[in-house]
Amino acid sequence: MPNPQPSSEPTSEIDTKSGENSLTDSVVGIWNQATTGFMKFLPVDRIAQTLVKWFSVSETQVAEILERVRAELPTTDALLIGKPQAGKSSIVRGLTGVSAEIVGQGFRPHTEHTERYAYPSNDLPLLIFTDTVGLGDVSQETEAIVQELLGNLQQQNYGARSLILTVKINDFATDTLRGIARELRQKHPEIPCLLAVTCLHELYPPGTENHPAYPPEYEEVNRAFTAIQESFTGLYDRAVLIDFTLEEDGYTPVFYGLEAFRDTLADLLPEAEARAIHQLLNEDTGKEIGNIYRDTGRRYILVFSVMTAAIAVVPLPFATLPVLTALQVSMVGLLGKLYGQTLSPSQAGGIVSTIASGFLARAIGRELIKFIPGFGSVIAASWAAAYTWALGEGACVYFGDLMGGKKPDPQKIQSVMQQAFQEAKDRFKAK
Repeated sequence: MPNPQPSSEPTSEIDTKSGENSLTDSVVGIWNQATTGFMKFLPVDRIAQTLVKWFSVSETQVAEILERVRAELPTTDALLIGKPQAGKSSIVRGLTGVSAEIVGQGFRPHTEHTERYAYPSNDLPLLIFTDTVGLGDVSQETEAIVQELLGNLQQQNYGARSLILTVKINDFATDTLRGIARELRQKHPEIPCLLAVTCLHELYPPGTENHPAYPPEYEEVNRAFTAIQESFTGLYDRAVLIDFTLEEDGYTPVFYGLEAFRDTLADLLPEAEARAIHQLLNEDTGKEIGNIYRDTGRRYILVFSVMTAAIAVVPLPFATLPVLTALQVSMVGLLGKLYGQTLSPSQAGGIVSTIASGFLARAIGRELIKFIPGFGSVIAASWAAAYTWALGEGACVYFGDLMGGKKPDPQKIQSVMQQAFQEAKDRFKAK
């Protein structure tokens, strides 16, 4: 017996969607075939390279944009001075929220005895940490370390500077550290210094399995803290107790004393930098930082969107799309550089394909359907500019996730691109 037929209403809906998808696929297929055909006869690569050269954003322009934004950023340059295993990298993790692996990869040699880590990137940092490496209680190294640190302090920078002395609660072999702090203090008394006493759990009473309420009221901890403060008398402005551990250590919270550390450090900084330190630890941290980078990225995106709008009206049938693609790849490469990613043209092209996968086919199909039978004017200026804008917004989300140590979320990127595309179509609509 034949199967019962479904009701007419669902059949109509399915047929409509099926027909729409089929038409979209057909139009996109025709477009790709035609473009490929014309590329055999037209010097598209040469045209694209020429136009990219004409409209490219120069290194000088990029440097000028970054210079202006850096001048406005409330950047804090913190010199971390302490012996190995004193908790300097943990302080970086506490203030930035990035993983231990990211911190380790982020530090790069700066001079012989120092390494530097800029967060969230070297081009637009909110925090710059300079870490003393190999600092043991070896007196013959002291002068070389001091000279390097003094050189760091004398360099021009865009924000506030601070010294953070890190000392383990049970370490009293600090002659070298005190000597360094004394020389720095004498040469730069205007730079605030925070004494951070770390690893408190090493002096907890036997059987203590977790941190107590802050601040800890253990006699052994308080006695050692007082002794350390006395030994560094005159070399610091404020002192604070902290214990920043790893998750696997089992102590809760992982960043014990973080609020006290944040507030104490902020008290030593100018208003703008203090506000930035607090914002870094808020729930909206990623959004705040992302907005700084995206606002800068939009300066690039706008330039390329206007360029693609102008090129889209050039009467080169079917050659326009490859030219626009070349410009868009150039834009993504520049955005990558803004976020600390150096990309070759082929790598930038791969990212374009990754973040635009699915979106481009749907967008082209829907837009081409609207323009039939006026096929010659399919890629209108407003559409080209809107897609370029959407692609740029998607690239900012992609690079922003990478910069934050996260795996890019394709669904989030697609959603951002779709919203940006709809808004940009109205923005770039011909008046």
